[in-house]
Parts: sequence; C-alpha cells; structure tokens
Amino acid sequence: MAAWLTVAPGVHQRRYEPFDISIVVIEGDDGLLLVDTRAQPSEAVELAADIAAGFDRPVRWVVNTHAHFDHTFGNQVFGPGTATDAAIFGHSGVAAHFADFEGPRLAAWRADPTREPDRRWADVVLTPPTHPLDRALMLDLGGRLVELRPQAPAHTDTDLVLFLPDARVWILGDLIEESGPVMYGSGSYPLGWPGVLDALAAEMQARDLVVPGHGRVVDRAFVERQARELALIAERFRAAHDAGLTAAEALATHASWPIPVDGLVGAVERAYLALDAPRETLS
Repeated sequence: MAAWLTVAPGVHQRRYEPFDISIVVIEGDDGLLLVDTRAQPSEAVELAADIAAGFDRPVRWVVNTHAHFDHTFGNQVFGPGTATDAAIFGHSGVAAHFADFEGPRLAAWRADPTREPDRRWADVVLTPPTHPLDRALMLDLGGRLVELRPQAPAHTDTDLVLFLPDARVWILGDLIEESGPVMYGSGSYPLGWPGVLDALAAEMQARDLVVPGHGRVVDRAFVERQARELALIAERFRAAHDAGLTAAEALATHASWPIPVDGLVGAVERAYLALDAPRETLS
C-alpha cells in the first residue's frame, strides 16, 4: 500500500514492505498515537517522514502490539531523547522477551551480516517501552480515548490490543494476520492463542473494524474464523500428545492443516513443552 488508508475518522493504516507490516496512526486533539515502528531504524526514519508529510501534529505516543523485531526495532527513532520524545507503551513482558529472543536474534544477525546484507542491524538499539503495562489502560489523546489491553500469552507473551470505543476499531497486531498465514514465531503459545481470540471476538460487534498485524482491515467474522483454525491446530497437538506421538509424528498424522505445515514445526514443539509441563506458563 503506497499511502495512508483512512480506516475510520482519525484512524489511518499504512502497509509497508517488507513483511506487509500494518502501521496505524490515530489522531487526537493533543497529538498522534503511532502503533508499531517497523523493523529497523532506517525504516522508522522513513515512517517518521511519511507521518510528518501526512499529518499536522506530532507523534506523542507509541504503542507496540508485541515484542517482535518487525514491530519494535524502530522504537529508538521515536522514543526518549529523540526529536519526537514520545512515550512508548507496551506489554510489561517486552523487556524480558527482548532479552530471551530479540536480543539473541539481533546478535546472530550482527555476527553474520551476509545472512541479510541489505539490513543495518548494527544501527539497532533495543528500546523497550517506557510505559510497560500489565493491566488495561485508557489513554486520552485529547477528544479521543484509546484502550490499551495487555493479553494473556498467545502469539507471544507480549501481545497488546488497542480498542477505540468511539470508532469501534480494534488493532490486534499479529494475533491475526490477513496477508499470509499466522506465524508461530519466537515465544508463541499455540494452546492458549485460540482462547485469546475467542474472548476478543466475543466483545466485537459484527460491523467492528479489525486491523491485523499484516494485511488489510478485516471484521469479527475473520477473527472468529482464524480462532477456529488455531483451535483445530491446538486440538490436534493435544490429541497427538495424548496418543504418545512425537512432535514430528503429530504433523505427519494429518494430510492438511489450516496453514502450511512448515509453519507448524516450532508450534508443535512449543505445544509439547506446555503439555509436558502444564504448570508452566507455556499453555
């Protein structure tokens, strides 16, 4: 997508390559709220220029929908000490997730720049939220309220949903994806994810607008459908585990899956860890 799409009055989405990542700007009387910051500082600089060209007020707030690099590695361009000096909100688990997953990922990329020669990983400074949240918060942008809702472990243990009551718009990050299959990325929770989507869908109205982490704006029916697909995957993992099958055998048991089977290798391993240690938070 080459330009800002107005999803609802004062709510704008722009889809950037690579990754077809969904960036959202929300207008308030007191400034702009930016949702996610792209995958590296140079991309965030481009984003900042696009915002300056498209809107007549500054970014005062940044919200990370979750910790993954493609949504947070531009934080340093907008956060404290920059010209923008925005407050960054995110799930309280982001800093720990950075230490466990994104930090080691970044170190590996830096150690072997030939893996992604077009990337400038040396420029990245991991910048966690300045305002970590472990409970819902109503943020006043001036004439508009935005509810920030940390979620139970699902796509990650750092998922945070935004809800705009006046426009009936939900911003779900990678809890759903439209332009490709859902991704069981680093630190995913395959068994708990369907229930998180079910709970969100139960609060949605049929005409509500839902912005995914990647792809076009969807609706409640799309969320419900993706929840059913994730539930089927989780049910199959549980059944295979109960039958004493290995993780590899679990994937081979069915000829078809809701998403390509290559994308389930890490998911079944995570699910088996949870089922082997049910008292852990991997469920």
